[in-house]
Amino acid sequence: MADRAPDQTRNETPLERADRNFTELLQELRVSQTGVQILFAFLLTLAFTQRFPSLDTVQRATYVSTLLLSVLAAALFTAPAALHRTLFQQHAKPTIVRVSSRLAAFGMAVLTLAFTGSVLLVVDVSLGRAAGLAAGAGTFLVCVGLWLLLPRLVRRAVVTPPAAPGEAEGHEPSGHSR
Repeated sequence: MADRAPDQTRNETPLERADRNFTELLQELRVSQTGVQILFAFLLTLAFTQRFPSLDTVQRATYVSTLLLSVLAAALFTAPAALHRTLFQQHAKPTIVRVSSRLAAFGMAVLTLAFTGSVLLVVDVSLGRAAGLAAGAGTFLVCVGLWLLLPRLVRRAVVTPPAAPGEAEGHEPSGHSR
């Protein structure tokens, strides 16, 4: 049997699809929001530690930037709930889903920077500037790899082009069955 196009795999109306997509997005945001809350709480406590006054200018700038990035990430991840609440029963669910998805994507990008800054700061204070920069760069690369590149690679593997003329229907070009 031939694969059906992605938009035909479920027997649902556009509004049912929007409801399902919004529910799935909220579940994803719950996972992300927990990480942001933990990071934000950690950053808030740093300013009240005994060692904080000994931070140099670069470390303080990294701290403040990272704190603000974590606030922005939290705002981006909670914005879909506020958007939904504001537009509740206004027949705007598909728009809410589209805008909320973009907010979540921006939130992930900002969270990448917040994670990078927090690791850079902690490793800089613990082991020195060079180690901090290396750890921050590594954190950035891991987040970009897992959150941006991996999904694109998986999508490329899952979404296959139509079969070329002469290929058996339902089989990969390599001849392996799905």
